[in-house]
Amino acid sequence: MKLRLALAAATCLSLPLVAHAQPISGPYVGLEAGTAFENAVSATGSFPAGAPALNTDIRSDAQIAGFPGAEFGGKFHYNESYAGIGSIGYGFGDGLRVQVDIDYIHNTPTKAEDGFGGAKLGKYDNKFGPMVNVLYDIPVNFPVIPYVGGGIGYQFYNSDYQADIDGLGADGGPGNINASVTQGSFAYDAIVGLSFPIDAVLPGLALTAEYRFMQITGNEKNGLSVVGGYPTGSAVPGTLKTGQESLNIVTVGMRYALFPAVMMAPAPTPAPMASPAPAAAKTYLVFFDWDKYSLTPRATQIIAEAASGSKTSSVTTIDVSGYTDTSGTPDYNQGLSERRAKTVAAKLVEDGVAASEISIHAYGETHLLVPTGPGVREPQNRRVEIVLN
Repeated sequence: MKLRLALAAATCLSLPLVAHAQPISGPYVGLEAGTAFENAVSATGSFPAGAPALNTDIRSDAQIAGFPGAEFGGKFHYNESYAGIGSIGYGFGDGLRVQVDIDYIHNTPTKAEDGFGGAKLGKYDNKFGPMVNVLYDIPVNFPVIPYVGGGIGYQFYNSDYQADIDGLGADGGPGNINASVTQGSFAYDAIVGLSFPIDAVLPGLALTAEYRFMQITGNEKNGLSVVGGYPTGSAVPGTLKTGQESLNIVTVGMRYALFPAVMMAPAPTPAPMASPAPAAAKTYLVFFDWDKYSLTPRATQIIAEAASGSKTSSVTTIDVSGYTDTSGTPDYNQGLSERRAKTVAAKLVEDGVAASEISIHAYGETHLLVPTGPGVREPQNRRVEIVLN
């Protein structure tokens, strides 16, 4: 069993982890195998009145040895053995599942104590039957998903006990007590487990590890006979009654969702909308007569157009830059270009433009619109540029 658990753990560790596994939605099947530990149960044996006295006392110290019709009692103990569980279920997609299990549990009786005189037991004690369980997968952000549940069902007994007792025989040699039964009883169970989805191997497939406690509510009544325990050597029938039985079952297995939910790929992130290109700056040119900074009628008209344009578009700043031609000295031209720029800015304010929006620049005879040599009177270089940004 330890080897099987180690192999299962190694398999889990070798597979890629799956986070945020989807709850089971729809039908699924499962198969588990493991070990069953049956707790000690009380047992009471009796023979009919008038039966011949036994050659040995297998009753409690409070009873008279060999007294016909008396009862004797104690406890039966069992070795751990194997169990198998097949399941078919349905998941509702929210962690809740309903599952029908068919189990087979085999245990081996080993010892009868107290009134049975410490006799060695043998043969088998089997249970099998259906259980209907409701389970819930606990939502956690881990690759391993815990679940809990429980349910009710019906378990059949198929038991055969044999107690070998030294000195029970008619001649003082060994004898044995035999008891067997096939019957059934209601049962209930409680379940805790872990599942490990391995969708990378097969979508819908998961490894499971589970513990369940099962309680059988009925009493087991066996036919009892003693062979070799009477002077006549005959087998006299009696009754063996065991108390309610309980088991601890540990299993590992696999579960497969028949129609696993398809993992939807995340919707592609829409490409960001391209920001609209900023509107091109609009430029107005105001020309001046030679060595003048006063406005001509045409210049006044152009400035009015610029003022109007600044109000009908998203204008944040207005650059007003003054220039001259190359006639005259550079220092003089620098001052003249500044006077021209200020004249235009004043007219813009007069036409309704806020002074805070206007930025004034003076460049003198630099940045010529028409390249010329020094001392050249070029009309297009005598200008102010109004740029709406």
